[in-house]
Amino acid sequence: MRSPLLRRLGRRRLIGLDAGAAVLYTLGLLVLPHDTGVSAALAVPLAAATGLPLAVRRLWPVPAFLAVLCASTLTLLLGLPWDSFAGAAFALYIVAITRGRRRWVPTPLIGAVSGVVILAGAIAGPVNWQAEFTGRLLLGLAVLGASWALGRVVRERRADTARSARQLADRAVSDERLRIARELHDVVAHSMSLIAVKAGVAVHVAEARPQEALDALRVIETTSRGSLAEMRHLLGVLRTGGADTALTPSPGLADLTGLAERAAMAGVHVDLEVDTGELPEGVALSAYRIVQEAVTNVVKHAAPARCLVRLQADGFRVRIDVTDDGPGVRVLPGGGGHGLIGMRERVMMYGGDFTAGPRPEGGFAVSAAFPYEP
Repeated sequence: MRSPLLRRLGRRRLIGLDAGAAVLYTLGLLVLPHDTGVSAALAVPLAAATGLPLAVRRLWPVPAFLAVLCASTLTLLLGLPWDSFAGAAFALYIVAITRGRRRWVPTPLIGAVSGVVILAGAIAGPVNWQAEFTGRLLLGLAVLGASWALGRVVRERRADTARSARQLADRAVSDERLRIARELHDVVAHSMSLIAVKAGVAVHVAEARPQEALDALRVIETTSRGSLAEMRHLLGVLRTGGADTALTPSPGLADLTGLAERAAMAGVHVDLEVDTGELPEGVALSAYRIVQEAVTNVVKHAAPARCLVRLQADGFRVRIDVTDDGPGVRVLPGGGGHGLIGMRERVMMYGGDFTAGPRPEGGFAVSAAFPYEP
């Protein structure tokens, strides 16, 4: 992963900048005065070999580095007063940030190449092994080491940034999948429970009480149409990325009356006690979904029954209690229980507490409490 500046420049522009810098560096080497006795016929190609390969350091990092390293070693042996290893360090930096450990040319190979060049220089002419030579050699090695270390640090930092970006993307996808699954469950489960109950009623009374069966079918029709409309709205929001969510308001506490009426059609009488005042939209939606799922569980497992829904809020914390007088022990066939999981996840999202289970005096109780910012 490159920095924003490098991404804006693009690969071609970066190569162009490298080419310009390589030419300027080569010309700078040529204009430096030197009295080592090296002829211009040798100094010019040596300067070109030291600087020009830097133009292709992004295209062929390792060959460019080796070429500059060999030329720099020769300039050191010949006593030319150039910054012999500056160009090599410039090339080594790209090698460090673009090559993984497995792809990197082994250090012994580079040492062998340098040794061959040193031997060739020794054979070609006498070398003045003085303190200045040793100092320049050690300085050059230090510059190369610093360049390599800097490149590896930059590489690791980019790798960490890329990993963090991937993790954030994966988490966003996971959260979105969970949100979609939760919303689809909330939309479908309640309506399908009512439909299942009424369909069972219609089957049992179709011959003996046809009018009651007809009423059950009307409830099924009304409930299925409402569920289908809400699902279409949800899918539309998902397609547009939520851009049009304001066009159709999300359900809130004002819709609890309609929820109670639909539950009554399935044989569950719901008493509402709501004392919350104005709640933030997200909190109101979560509270509605929790009550909806709790009432749905009563319809599925306890109907006919009475159900008490109590909501209270003090401006900082909302509490939801849903109790019924049905059977306290409920078997969830087919690996059910997704409703309880969904309610718990909604409460945990706000850092709250959630409990659900049979009551000692009979029936079932769902309790949820979570903080919110007014």
